[in-house]
Amino acid sequence: MRLKDCYNFQDFRKLAKRRLPGPIFNYIDGGADDEVTLAENSKAFNRCDLLPSVLAGVRDIDMSVTVMGQKLDMPVYCSPTALQRLFHHKGERAVAAATEKYGTMFGVSSLGTVSLEELRQKHKNPQIYQFYFHRDRGLNKAMMQRAKEAKVDVMMLTVDSITGGNRERDLRTGFSIPFRLNLAGLTQFMLKPMWGINYVTHEKFRLPQLEEHVSMGGGTSSIGGYFTEMLDPTLNWDDVAQMVRDWDGQFCLKGVMTVEDARRAADIGCTGIVLSNHGGRQLDGSRTPFDQLAEIVDAVGDRLDVLMDSGVQRGTHVLKALSLGAKAVGVGRQYLYPLAAAGQPGVERALGLMRAEIERDMRLMGVSTIDQLGRHNVRFKDGCGQFGE
Repeated sequence: MRLKDCYNFQDFRKLAKRRLPGPIFNYIDGGADDEVTLAENSKAFNRCDLLPSVLAGVRDIDMSVTVMGQKLDMPVYCSPTALQRLFHHKGERAVAAATEKYGTMFGVSSLGTVSLEELRQKHKNPQIYQFYFHRDRGLNKAMMQRAKEAKVDVMMLTVDSITGGNRERDLRTGFSIPFRLNLAGLTQFMLKPMWGINYVTHEKFRLPQLEEHVSMGGGTSSIGGYFTEMLDPTLNWDDVAQMVRDWDGQFCLKGVMTVEDARRAADIGCTGIVLSNHGGRQLDGSRTPFDQLAEIVDAVGDRLDVLMDSGVQRGTHVLKALSLGAKAVGVGRQYLYPLAAAGQPGVERALGLMRAEIERDMRLMGVSTIDQLGRHNVRFKDGCGQFGE
């Protein structure tokens, strides 16, 4: 299989599996506990049907959207994800360049492997900084100031990860940063020597946003220790309200899943929320964002921008989410598998295929602009409930 043979999510996943050592592939691929939520995230879209309108005279397609003040040429953005240069030596550089080509937004994680300043200087498309809240309040302020000076467009605070999820695939292989692999994990690395050659012959792996606080040599803290030792489990609404005031710009909460929390986010001045269960990697058994979307849009959609991620694999998934009121849809594995498979060309192919799917599906739906989508063109299957009922 080669990149040109990849046409969908599963194709990219297969190619990534061939090219990555097992422990790293499973880090991307896996979820928490029994991975029930991981599987349900995509299945949720299958419980909703699209109702196309025919003879609509569709000529030109405009799939652009405005999200938290950012104009996007397509309603899909690349969510911030950690450790990208483990998957391909170009990491965030490849993702930023690919998203700029397609005129959409990308995110840089606190656990990113390229500095947010470098990416902001090289690329003009909208940039998110994904933030974790630390016990050290001084560190939080310093990191926010750094992002402000870099002219990041959107601050995104992740609120569903005050401790790491139970990812048993990683426990079985001993995957961690720094590497502390068991024998089975080491064997998997030996079976994929090209990954190792790329890893040692390119720029040293680092975490520029946190390198003064998390050691790659095991000195101060490992990534596992980062979640258990440095993040603040007492994070509350007063803390977030202060962050919103300090940032004084586009501020988004990622990981909101209830109407009550969505309303509180609006009350404290957030301009956006992302419905997310972290791709099934945190609380197994949690509800899917797509299933929660309609009732949260009904509650706060007129007060802030509602986005969603987790489980999105197809253009039809995107149109279903937009029909229920999402302003845009985030993807994670959807671009990480292509990144692992082929770097920037892989991400570009994935985004290009997604754009082509959305354009084709909009024509088939009989709409020429995103704002023509609505509740009228979806129905839920019997027994699944609809629109928060």
